[in-house]
Amino acid sequence: MLNDIILIVLMCLLYGYWLSSQKAKEIALKTAIAYCCSIDVQMLDDYVALSSLSLKRNRLWKFQLQRSFVFEFSSTGNDRYNGKILMTGRRVDSIYMDPYRIE
Repeated sequence: MLNDIILIVLMCLLYGYWLSSQKAKEIALKTAIAYCCSIDVQMLDDYVALSSLSLKRNRLWKFQLQRSFVFEFSSTGNDRYNGKILMTGRRVDSIYMDPYRIE
């Protein structure tokens, strides 16, 4: 009986983590698309990928997951550059983009 309860709690925690990860990925994708449009570059593949995951304290000193997502963009259509979005929880902390050619 106790093993079943532990298994159910573990499955609920994993589902909660998965749901939170999907929401964070959705926010990162929308942020990357909007940022690329605002600086007049093309986001490639309409895809962001999780590159790192760690624990970090937020402004209120509570632990939250810090996720780093990477994406690719192009300024001319003939080249690929990398971008990175850093998020704490569901808040975007920063966006970094490799230097790219402007034409």
